[in-house]
Amino acid sequence: MNFTPPAIDYFALSPMIVIFAAAIVSVLVEAFAPRTIRRFLQLLIVFGALLTSAVLIVLNAGTRTVTGGGAVVIDGPALVMMGTIVVLSILGAALMAERSIDPVGDSFAARASSLPGSEDERQLTQRGYLQTEIWPLTLFAVLGMLLFVTANNLLLMFVALEIISLPLYLMTGMARRRRLLSQEASLKYFLLGVFASAFYLYGAALVYGYSGSIFFPEIAQSLTSKPSESIVVFIGMGMLIIGPLFKIGAVPFHQWVPDVYQGAPTAVVGFMAATVKVAAFGALLRILYVAFGGVRWDWDPLIWIVAVASMILGSIVALLQTDIKRLLGYSWIAQAGFILVGLAAASPAGLESTMFYVIAYGFATVGTFAVISMVRDANGEATNLAAWAGIGRKSPLVASALSLFLLGLAGIPLTSGFVSKFAVFVAAIEAGATWLVIIGVIASLIAAFFYVRIVVIMFFAEPTEQTASVVVPSAFTTISLSAGVAVTLILGIFPQPVLDMLSNAGLFLR
Repeated sequence: MNFTPPAIDYFALSPMIVIFAAAIVSVLVEAFAPRTIRRFLQLLIVFGALLTSAVLIVLNAGTRTVTGGGAVVIDGPALVMMGTIVVLSILGAALMAERSIDPVGDSFAARASSLPGSEDERQLTQRGYLQTEIWPLTLFAVLGMLLFVTANNLLLMFVALEIISLPLYLMTGMARRRRLLSQEASLKYFLLGVFASAFYLYGAALVYGYSGSIFFPEIAQSLTSKPSESIVVFIGMGMLIIGPLFKIGAVPFHQWVPDVYQGAPTAVVGFMAATVKVAAFGALLRILYVAFGGVRWDWDPLIWIVAVASMILGSIVALLQTDIKRLLGYSWIAQAGFILVGLAAASPAGLESTMFYVIAYGFATVGTFAVISMVRDANGEATNLAAWAGIGRKSPLVASALSLFLLGLAGIPLTSGFVSKFAVFVAAIEAGATWLVIIGVIASLIAAFFYVRIVVIMFFAEPTEQTASVVVPSAFTTISLSAGVAVTLILGIFPQPVLDMLSNAGLFLR
């Protein structure tokens, strides 16, 4: 038999090829480069690769193709999601590019002086140079996210899911301060992630057994040519979407979220929270709109239930939190529910509003965690809300930036969050899910309370002995913070150009 290799459009795949090549080089640098220059080389590789990938995505703006034997699809929504992931990865990498990904205070610096090893090693530990292994892990995670939103079959999507997950499990446990909490979060994330991957695989097996294909367009075609009442395909579909829903952090697959938010290094959380949600929603949209678009009325009720549960549980439990990172973890869950409202519309308007929401959420999230990384006490980052009392009086500019992000996440007018919520709610109403919008509005009012609560603590509470200090941001943190502020305001005041871009991106290529 003659084997004909599949045609591959290397230029269309070039954004991912660059990231993959950079990840391999980054591993070699980590293994062989001297410690004293390792950080510089890693930063050069990471930012060079991400910027190059961003340029290549722009150059591919008009590309609409299915390549790699039908395994990878490059279309409008894929390019939008890829571009968003890469830009947010640049900002997330800037947060991690500080001297340490887990900023520490005087107490840790004192303990570091007694660590085993040479004097040079102790100094490198204090300055954060010994955690450069974060960079190859970051690049592999970004590669997985790009594959996740472009995968056109069940097998490649599973591979992408694992490429995303494995580096993130390790990155979650890399905190040096509160190390046990970080390792516990990493272990919980890993164990629950393994179950989610197993459910995805079993669902993929059921769908393949029903349709005889792993490719999304062929699965969609089989649903029109065979009896759609088969219980096998619906069980398979339900198990299949557990993988993306787990990454999204939607109820009931949310248990890992608050622990990871609280235990992981803040810079890692900022990177992960912004980019993973974009990638997971991109994959979920492709599964439901392309593979199962013809049976919308069968999966819509499931998405409605998950959306309602996520909005209500995330908003209510966040009210009880005293740790700002854990509070934002439950906020992630609530925000996942709001975005699912747009996805449930199963329409072009729903697709556009969902993409707009994840873009706005990503930039606001990066900015939020940039601010959190700057608020510190003697033991490092101060995450207890009691330490934030009066911060607005000591550092009004930084507190004002955080207030903008929080008000945006709450959906206050003139911010990107308001336009996002308005867009997904309108799409849902047009699709006939008015009751879902009513619940979403109620959940938004509840969520606004805990967002505004932080603003009140910063500006209207008197500073105490527990009140933390705000460090002067470096150039890296300033870039992330400034980008978050700019996008949150621009998308809130002038959203139409981005909405037009998303509308012109078109639908998924089948």
